[in-house]
Amino acid sequence: MLRCAILDDYQDHALSAADWGSLKDRVEITRFDRHLGDEDAVAAALSEFEIVVAMRERTPFPATLLQRLPKLRLLVTTGMANAAIDLKAARARGIDVAGTRSSIGPAAELAWGLLLSLMREIPREIANLRAGGDQWQLSVGRDLKEKTLGVVGLGKLGSRVARYGKAFDMDVLGFTRTDAAARCAELGIGHAETLDELLERSDVVSLHLTLTAETRHIIGARELGLMKSDSVLINTSRGPLIDEAALIAALEKGQIGGAGLDVFDSEPLPADHPFRRLPNVLATPHLGYVTRDNFAIQFPEVVEDIATWLDGRPVRVLNA
Repeated sequence: MLRCAILDDYQDHALSAADWGSLKDRVEITRFDRHLGDEDAVAAALSEFEIVVAMRERTPFPATLLQRLPKLRLLVTTGMANAAIDLKAARARGIDVAGTRSSIGPAAELAWGLLLSLMREIPREIANLRAGGDQWQLSVGRDLKEKTLGVVGLGKLGSRVARYGKAFDMDVLGFTRTDAAARCAELGIGHAETLDELLERSDVVSLHLTLTAETRHIIGARELGLMKSDSVLINTSRGPLIDEAALIAALEKGQIGGAGLDVFDSEPLPADHPFRRLPNVLATPHLGYVTRDNFAIQFPEVVEDIATWLDGRPVRVLNA
C-alpha cells in the first residue's frame, strides 16, 4: 500500500473536508498538524512517502529537497499555482505535481478585515473589554469614507479590494504594470501613472501582486518614505513583496501609521519576531485562503487528484 502524507494541517480539517473513503484500501494516510521544520527535518519525515499533499506554500519543495525524497511520485498542492514547488525539478525526477481549484474571495475579504480592524483599533478595544479595564474606551478610530485607497495589482484579488473600497465611499487609486489605464477605467477607479504616485497619494495601500524577481521588495525603505505618516500598509499576498527590515524600521520610528500583515518572509513567524510585538502591527498567521468554503473545494479535489493518478489518468497536472 502506498503512503500519503498530508502536511501542515494546522486546523485538523483536511480529513473532514472530503470523503477519503475511496482511497482507504489503496493509500495509507498520515497527517501532520505541525510545520515539519527545515529541509533536513522535512526530508527525514517524508523519506518513506510516495504521495505528499502540500497545503499551499507552507512547506517549500525546492530541487534540493526533491532529490532527497527517492520514493515520492505524486505531490499535490492546494491551488493551481505554487511558487514553493520546483516544477521542473519534479518533472526531471518523474514526480507528478497536481493542483486543485480555489475560491477567489477569501484573501481579499481578509485584507478588508485587517484594514477595518486597524482603522478602528478593534483588536485593542476587544482585548481591553475582555480584560475588564478601568477605562471603557481607549481609541479614536478613523473613517474610511473619502480616504484614498491605493491598490497595487489589479488582478482578481486586487480588483475585488478596489470594489470594496468603492462600496465604502473611498477614493480608489490603482496601479498595475500592464494596461493600467484601461484596467482602472474598467473598474471605475483612478489611475496612478507610477507606484510612487500611488504611495504618495494613498491613505491605505493594499498589495495584490504575484511574487516574482521584479516584484520582490517592491516596497522598500525608499517607497515607505513616500507614504503619508499616518498611512496604513496591507499585505495579504506574499511577504517578500516588502523589504521586511525596512518595514520594521519604519514602524518602529512611526514613519507610517501601521501595517496589516497576513504573510511573512518566514512562516511560521518566529516567536521573537518584531511583528508579534509592535503596537502598530496587526498580524494574522497567513489565513487569507483558510475558510471552510475554500477547503470544501480544495480537499475533495485533492482526493480526486490522488484517485485519478492511481488509476493512470491524472487530472490537473501542473508539470506535464
